[in-house]
Amino acid sequence: MRQYLVTFIFIGLLASCGSASQQKNTTNDQDSTSATTDSTSTSQVKSVLKVASGRVERLESFTSKYVTARNVDIWLPEGYSKDKKYAVLYMHDGQMLYDASTTWNKQEWAVDEVVGKLLQEGSIKSCIVVGVWNGDKTRHSDYFPQKPFESLPTKTQDSLFQIKRGETPLYAAKIQSNNYLKFLVEELKPHIDQKYSTYTDAENTVIAGSSMGGLISMYAICEYPQVFSRAACISTHWPGVFTNDNNPIPTAFVNYLKENLPDPAKHKIYFDHGDATLDALYAPHQKRVDEVMKAKGYTEKNWVTKVFPGENHSEDAWKKRLDIPVKFLLQK
Repeated sequence: MRQYLVTFIFIGLLASCGSASQQKNTTNDQDSTSATTDSTSTSQVKSVLKVASGRVERLESFTSKYVTARNVDIWLPEGYSKDKKYAVLYMHDGQMLYDASTTWNKQEWAVDEVVGKLLQEGSIKSCIVVGVWNGDKTRHSDYFPQKPFESLPTKTQDSLFQIKRGETPLYAAKIQSNNYLKFLVEELKPHIDQKYSTYTDAENTVIAGSSMGGLISMYAICEYPQVFSRAACISTHWPGVFTNDNNPIPTAFVNYLKENLPDPAKHKIYFDHGDATLDALYAPHQKRVDEVMKAKGYTEKNWVTKVFPGENHSEDAWKKRLDIPVKFLLQK
């Protein structure tokens, strides 16, 4: 175990070399912008960001009793009207979704272009997109599924908190993904449903993210199957850290899924990964997850896993294929 701990620390230090505040590397799982504030002021809505279609409204420093305050950017499609109802797509790492001129790596998911085009074509249900900013320093602690973490040996748990990104611990706070999901379900979703013209049922509530955001999307649909009926887990970061060597974390996730996958008759799940940069670690773990999906009764009607050869771990890669999970999960 000592060797295992040293390996994790060493790999973490390597991964952090290009990721200090002014030197970030798109091949690592560090998709955050500058830190959000912990302001407790009342959330306010204003129009922000340059988008190709529709408009973005922002809930500034949306406060929570569960997690740090953070911005929430809501994309409304062209012709949004209170006179009709919309499905809701919740996405993590919300600062990376719409406008590359505002992101740390000058990349974006192009959500407004991709979803706007699908809506124009009539390929998907009418929907809005709720982009939930990450907590910057708390990102990994917010997104690491808590029950699988708690199933790990204590020494393994402790080793995660030794990994650093520059001078900052990668896991800068205790694992608090249960609280992050409570924030989404108990605080943010009711606010969105009250303010916007949405369908509030699980059938029309989707959650999606990449990397650590893929993990927390998987965790959300398992923990709250009555709230989320669909999840997109893109470039899911099954290793939890930056190495597969002597790493028990993927097995913890597989075991969790065996016990907690929601009813396939009422849920749909999408997975994918590339094979370059950080995505090169994912194939063996995704294959194990796929076996669990089959064993639990998931079929091509309610589950997709795709592999994209040559694609890396970046927003530029994810935006090229975002239409695939969106069409699968929001098809009419």
